[in-house]
Amino acid sequence: MTDVHTPEQRKYNMSQIRGKNTKPEVKLRKYLFSKGIRGYRLYYKLLGKPDLVFTKQKIVVFVDGCFWHKCPKCFIQPENNKEFWKKKIKGNVERDKKVNKLLK
Repeated sequence: MTDVHTPEQRKYNMSQIRGKNTKPEVKLRKYLFSKGIRGYRLYYKLLGKPDLVFTKQKIVVFVDGCFWHKCPKCFIQPENNKEFWKKKIKGNVERDKKVNKLLK
């Protein structure tokens, strides 16, 4: 299957993807707030850039997207540019494992 967007459209679309305050992150923070769970910080300088950090409890939370982090339940391998995506996603998964191990 070929890309339905021109390279310029694809570049623009990809540039609009943000790494902070994504909808799932904001939804999680609102849920925690509604349950009275406070005390977390948005501390992106920590190894792996966790989405939430509970400093007193020494807990970090990552809100990982299904595609970028190869969710075993939802991930679908792209048909276009297979080798690029295989290498990219594999690198993300390996980095996730390394960061999780170092933060423990």
